[in-house]
Amino acid sequence: MGYARKVGWVTAGLVIGAGACYCIYRLTRGRKQNKEKMAEGGSGDVDDVGDCPGARYNDWSDDDDDNSENKGIVWYPPWARIGTEAGTRARARARARATRARRAVQKRASPNSDDTILSPQELQKVLCLVEMSEKPYILEAALIALGNNAAYAFNRDIIRDLGGLPIVAKILNTRDPIVKEKALIVLNNLSVNAENQRRLKIYMNQVCDDTITSRLNSSVQLAGLRLLTNMTVTNEYQHMLANSISDFFRLFSAGNEETKFQVLKLLLNLAENPAMARELLRAQVPSSLGSLFNKKENKEVILKLLVIFENINDNFKWEENEPTQNPFSEGSLFFFLKEFQVCADKILGIESHHDFLVKVKVGKFMAKLAEHMFPKTQE
Repeated sequence: MGYARKVGWVTAGLVIGAGACYCIYRLTRGRKQNKEKMAEGGSGDVDDVGDCPGARYNDWSDDDDDNSENKGIVWYPPWARIGTEAGTRARARARARATRARRAVQKRASPNSDDTILSPQELQKVLCLVEMSEKPYILEAALIALGNNAAYAFNRDIIRDLGGLPIVAKILNTRDPIVKEKALIVLNNLSVNAENQRRLKIYMNQVCDDTITSRLNSSVQLAGLRLLTNMTVTNEYQHMLANSISDFFRLFSAGNEETKFQVLKLLLNLAENPAMARELLRAQVPSSLGSLFNKKENKEVILKLLVIFENINDNFKWEENEPTQNPFSEGSLFFFLKEFQVCADKILGIESHHDFLVKVKVGKFMAKLAEHMFPKTQE
């Protein structure tokens, strides 16, 4: 009797798991008549920037890549014990089920296909799956479907009205890096909307902390940087990141090329706001920041960093009644720029840089520093 009951529970578990996978697959099957809804509701172009100025940065991960380091994180049923033959078969079935769920959603919900459009009723069901499911592979597939639909301007309002913002934001507390990345991508696409930004601002501190503390150059860190960049396209919420600017400079100095570019986009948004100039100058910067100006560094990285410095210089107005002892501490960006102005050729090696454009831009920037921020009367 006990054996029969155990078999019954196992069978029920398999049926529920299969049913959930089929539900996601069914929900993400677009219908051709949705083309008419697209024509009425707005453009289906995924490059639509919504209600906020600036570009939207999406990061669609390739889950079908056999070399993906994320492939190994799969939910296994409790009876799939390691070291037993039955457990090996159960784990293999769980991996196959997770792969089918991901591929079904990606195949039917491609961002370049009209079939990705879901009706409000279908979006509601996907949100219910996100809210109630605890299985990572189901959450991942459902979040991919939401992310693809959130790339359309009219769906951003629908998902918000269905209560989707707090449902997806709650997933940020998960320890699963794949699920967290997918949740950040959904919020990133939803944030290209003024009303969504107003409601998402309460999660900025959490996203900022997670981004800074995540593994360096990880997909979670990059997704967090993209979301923060979208949230700072306007000046309204930039002040919320004032205490984290030093950490962003640290990520910029330590990260790989992709991380550097993502941090630069965020810092460019901050540097264009005159109200943030003083906060940027107060930020502590690593001593290694100067070593970026060398022959091996990507030219585009150097040029974008110079644009940031130029914007700060243009926005910072040294008032005539400013005291001689400035409020900036040693190691701050202010002192870095002062050293840059005085010793750029000797310390940073700009004079021997192989790129002519870099040398010209640095020369012009040094002249601006001497004229505006560090005039002779202030020396």
